[in-house]
Amino acid sequence: MPAADAEPTRRPAALLFIVSALLPVPQSLAASQAPQAAPDGMALYEAGCASCHGSDGRGAPADRIAFDDPLPDLTDCSFASREPDADWIIVSKAGGPIRGFSDVMPAFGEAFDDEQLQAIMDHIRTFCTDRSWPRGELNLPRALFTEKAYPEDEWVWTTGVNAEGSGAVINELLYEKRFGSRNQIEIALPFGFAESAATPAGRDAGPASEWGVGLGDIEVGYKRALAHNLQTIFSFGTEVKLPTGDEKRGIGEGELRLEPFLALGQILPGDGFLHLQAGAEFLGETTEGFWRAVIGRTFTSGEFGRSWSPMIEVLGGADLAEGSRSQWDVVPQMQVTLNTRQHVMLNVGVRVPLTEADVRSTQLLVYVLWDWFDGGLFDGW
Repeated sequence: MPAADAEPTRRPAALLFIVSALLPVPQSLAASQAPQAAPDGMALYEAGCASCHGSDGRGAPADRIAFDDPLPDLTDCSFASREPDADWIIVSKAGGPIRGFSDVMPAFGEAFDDEQLQAIMDHIRTFCTDRSWPRGELNLPRALFTEKAYPEDEWVWTTGVNAEGSGAVINELLYEKRFGSRNQIEIALPFGFAESAATPAGRDAGPASEWGVGLGDIEVGYKRALAHNLQTIFSFGTEVKLPTGDEKRGIGEGELRLEPFLALGQILPGDGFLHLQAGAEFLGETTEGFWRAVIGRTFTSGEFGRSWSPMIEVLGGADLAEGSRSQWDVVPQMQVTLNTRQHVMLNVGVRVPLTEADVRSTQLLVYVLWDWFDGGLFDGW
């Protein structure tokens, strides 16, 4: 009897389930349950961008626009590949002046949301069809010593001052020029003055020192990106240091040196980044190995403000002869963008010896970097 009583109870429930499955779902409820379609980047670009930038990305004819400012060619990979998506989206969202560009670039922040702007950006990326150009996201913040894997167009002025021991103020003016999609050449001009031991004037003269002033070892270098994707870039480079310095004056080695190296740049989660570099220095019959690593993270002041990139850099090196000891240094530092366009930057750090600290000096270091491809030194402030 209990089984017979339970059967009629099941039937209305089963019938209700079948009927509900056959009934049409209310439109509002169906819309809320259906997956949202991804924005159509091409259609959004045509609606908001093509009137000026052209459907093909080459820019509308001059007689169809109401301003004289030249329009960029979005099919030019040398131009279009250099900046990360985030910088393009900021300008699209808030207008040209947010990054020191012309106000003829309007703000689309009220017309498109972030997802739609990203879809437009994804479509713009299709205009450059040569995938050998590394993306601008891989142009990670530059450390004080470690070579980046990304090919650059920059001027960098670095100054190092000994904080203890013998005095020294050494400057380096570095010029970097990118050519083609993967290549870079550079020339470094070191100069300054350093304190060194001097010959005593007489038998009873005590320890003396003198300041040497002059040119250090001029450096000529080449770098090529071997492989890259959206997260990682891997490069090979070599530097030749010419014997233009004077070791006795404490400025340079005064000997010809060759330094081949490998470099890697890696984007980490949460706006973090990693640089690795390893190589060797051939100096006469001596071969010294070096290895460097940098880990850091970039923070932004508000949504559109300046970028701050604290980093920790670790430097290692050793004579590769058997039984030689390694030298280790740590370099905490902070890079910050100085102007609105964010192509002029400052980095301040301290190089602290971890080994042989009794004979090697702590150094205070600072550089000013100008990414000259993005505009003049005084543009975008």
